[in-house]
Amino acid sequence: MTSVRILGLSLAVLLAVVSVASAQESATADSNLVAATEAESRQEFRALDEDVQDLKKEVLDLNRDLFLLEEELLFPANSQVAFFVSLDVGEYFALDSVSLRIDGREVANYLYTEREVDALLRGGVHRLHMANLRTGEHELIAIFTGQGPHTRDYRRGATITIEKGIGAKYLELEITDRVTAQQPEFEIREWE
Repeated sequence: MTSVRILGLSLAVLLAVVSVASAQESATADSNLVAATEAESRQEFRALDEDVQDLKKEVLDLNRDLFLLEEELLFPANSQVAFFVSLDVGEYFALDSVSLRIDGREVANYLYTEREVDALLRGGVHRLHMANLRTGEHELIAIFTGQGPHTRDYRRGATITIEKGIGAKYLELEITDRVTAQQPEFEIREWE
């Protein structure tokens, strides 16, 4: 009877060992299955992320093309005229705003922020206005307001009569310092 009992205990221990081993194999298999599923999920996520990035690029390209098409339709090259503002040095004039009149009608009025004036001082150019003009003569008046020498309020204008022909025309409203007179100088010049 003792040997049957020993045999029974041995059999019970053996079954326990086998069930523990089976549980470990099952846990290892589950772990491998989880790892494989995670790896597959990561690959699917990467593929989805790449698809989203490609789609974003296509949307940006389409948006740029639509913007260019809209600008071509609104401002055809044969009647287009564009006005740009530039600032050189800026010791004798601190720009606040620019007002632009074409043939007596105000077409643009822009108030500059401190950051925009800093950008102009570093060599930037601001597109103030873009329009369509018929061929012929047109009078342009640009009025500049800001702080002049000795921090006094300053308002000054520049006038030019242009001959608009066929084709685009680009004009620069330039503010420079005249060192000899210690005054700002305002002029309108045509880009070639």
